Amino acid sequence: MDLEFITSNWHLFAALIVISLLIGFDTVRRGGAGASQVSAVQLPQFINHENAVVVDVCEVEEFNRGHIPNAINIPLKELKNQLGQLEKFKAKDRPIVLSCQSGQRAGRAAAMLRKAEFKRVYTLGGGLAAWEKENLPLER
Repeated sequence: MDLEFITSNWHLFAALIVISLLIGFDTVRRGGAGASQVSAVQLPQFINHENAVVVDVCEVEEFNRGHIPNAINIPLKELKNQLGQLEKFKAKDRPIVLSCQSGQRAGRAAAMLRKAEFKRVYTLGGGLAAWEKENLPLER
């Protein structure tokens, strides 16, 4: 690169570095503490072929407005105290897919489950909003 170009456009390079760092931090933050993401289109196959358990971490009112069929509702604030409920589904051996409206709470829930030694933890990429965008069925 031409050093004169860089010095005369230093502000552009500084902005490039800042944007790159922000994208990197956001990618790490959305990772759900080691949880992989499953897309809305992949989820039905994942449920059918891998016997995945879907756990919706929304509040009860949100869950009642519409959720993925057969999902279990355990609000995020109650998750730590309700781990026993997941164990009765043999969820430590089965994949768990966490969902919420946008995916933010699911990422936090994934971190909790990882700490509790659940091995196959996934989040629904884009949350219930992505599920609805694909015109997939809701249960009420």
